[in-house]
Amino acid sequence: PRPDAAGAAAMSRVARLARALRRPAPPRSQHATVAQTHWPALAGTLGRPRHCSHAAFPPVTALSEDEQMMRDSAAKFAQEILAPQAIPMDQAGQMAPEVVSALFENGMMGIEAPSEYGGVGLGFTAACLAVEEIAKVDPAVAVLMDIQNTLLVTAFNRYGTEEQKQNYLSRLATDTVASFCLSEPGSGSDAFALKTRAVRDGDDWVLEGNKCWISNSKEAGLFVVFANADPAKGHRGITTFVVERDNPGLQIGKKEDKLGIRASSTCEINFEGCRVPASAMLGDLGQGYKMAISLLNEGRIGIGAQMVGLAQGAFDYALHYMCTRKQFGTAVADFQGMQFQYARAQMEIEAARLLVYNAARLKESGQPFVQEAAMAKLKASEVAQDVASQCIDWLGGVGFTKEFMAEKYYRDAKIGTIYEGTSNIQLLTIAKLLRSKYEA
Repeated sequence: PRPDAAGAAAMSRVARLARALRRPAPPRSQHATVAQTHWPALAGTLGRPRHCSHAAFPPVTALSEDEQMMRDSAAKFAQEILAPQAIPMDQAGQMAPEVVSALFENGMMGIEAPSEYGGVGLGFTAACLAVEEIAKVDPAVAVLMDIQNTLLVTAFNRYGTEEQKQNYLSRLATDTVASFCLSEPGSGSDAFALKTRAVRDGDDWVLEGNKCWISNSKEAGLFVVFANADPAKGHRGITTFVVERDNPGLQIGKKEDKLGIRASSTCEINFEGCRVPASAMLGDLGQGYKMAISLLNEGRIGIGAQMVGLAQGAFDYALHYMCTRKQFGTAVADFQGMQFQYARAQMEIEAARLLVYNAARLKESGQPFVQEAAMAKLKASEVAQDVASQCIDWLGGVGFTKEFMAEKYYRDAKIGTIYEGTSNIQLLTIAKLLRSKYEA
């Protein structure tokens, strides 16, 4: 059937637009012609080129040249320097000093720190890309650099005075690991119920209390400590202080013997008469709780990147094995039942990756991102556990042995639903933000 006048006009407009954009016009299919005949109101939309919005809004996975270089540099570092150390460090339960030094030498510890302070000077997404690549090989090392970049470098960059940036930020970017000291024995998810106190004594502050589950504490030279300087104000009295490792009032306690990410140190920290000068206060008096919330919201995106990298690393490891392992004369990866499983697994990894990248881009652009960060962290941590578990099944008996990496990925994945906000905390955050949109 021939198109009516409206349909013919619509096709003419499509052809003119296509010529203007130097793209071939779409074919006049029978389906388009029939639709134009029976629903003239839709004629203006049928056959319209779809590349216009693509040109204006690139996909969330599109990377700048600098971001690609950072991703590729991290991937090369992971394969050449980290891969030979991953299993030995896991077995020893400690981070090799040469790995920490290499992280600094290769710019992995100050990605967002400005170049004038010795950093790389890139953005948040670049840091997440690096964390993802490192986590593909060893999630324990990835969490060390994630905390350094997304929590601590950000803390000094955003809240530090110029003097503090010169003193501390330059060290974090070049040679000093730092720890984020918030959790306590009685304040885990209820972080602001902390009991550590800061008491003013002349021009100094004296810290008293205990912290637990403090990552990177064995390697750290600096500790960013949250303490309550005015308990009468509740959480509004929480203030942040910087403590040097050699402070006589700071003692590093028991190192936890963990299920996974074993090379990452996790210790108790005790403060007894820990005296620091007024210049050690980071941010304003009573600003600590706001600082912690802001930093952890961003840090969750970094943990999401770590979990995406872990899932992809486990998947790549297992699929490579399945492509070479033969049963009944056929590669395991070629059985349809297996193909259905790993196709779905990769789909889930990609879904988690897109959530992480989107949250990172929102954060970088200054748009609200808290709900998206919670979703990214929640989804990525659950996907990491599911995929790592399946990978052991795909390897069969050898996957259950410590000779193969699959069981390490499985153990490392468990922490994702626990630290920097449990899964239930993420769900509460998401639900609260959703509920607020439906207020009368």
